[in-house]
Amino acid sequence: MSAPRADKTIADFSLPATGKQPWSLKAQRGHNVVVYFYPRDNTPGCTREGEAFRDMHRAFAAANTTIVGVSPDSLASHEKFKEKMRFPFELLSDEDRRVCKLFDVIKPKTLYGRKFMGVERSTFLIDAQGRLRQEWRKVRVDGHAAEVLQAAKSLS
Repeated sequence: MSAPRADKTIADFSLPATGKQPWSLKAQRGHNVVVYFYPRDNTPGCTREGEAFRDMHRAFAAANTTIVGVSPDSLASHEKFKEKMRFPFELLSDEDRRVCKLFDVIKPKTLYGRKFMGVERSTFLIDAQGRLRQEWRKVRVDGHAAEVLQAAKSLS
């Protein structure tokens, strides 16, 4: 499976989501969508990234853009993380990493000398017709949400 390329239509996918509803890309047609992949709930970088998207949520909504976060964590973990951080957007659980693989975000990583395959922090901006418009890989959290917001505004 190859990663999506800019201006290519993204294959529909659905995942269990917080809020007790399944989430599907197809159901978002008519809205731009930010799909941000992050390694793990309740870790410092992932928390800061979610907070940045939370704090800019109204500006994204004004740009007709929906935000969703995706990680391999369980739905129960996501529910607690979302409530604790007061995220106004849904978190999607990709425990089998199927969607992570679709977007090619599973990469070799090293932590304390231990090598493993994990989620590389990445963000994808999909337009209202379901086409990938921009992607960010190996994301650094500081300033990232603002950069994604500017790109989303350019689609309006």
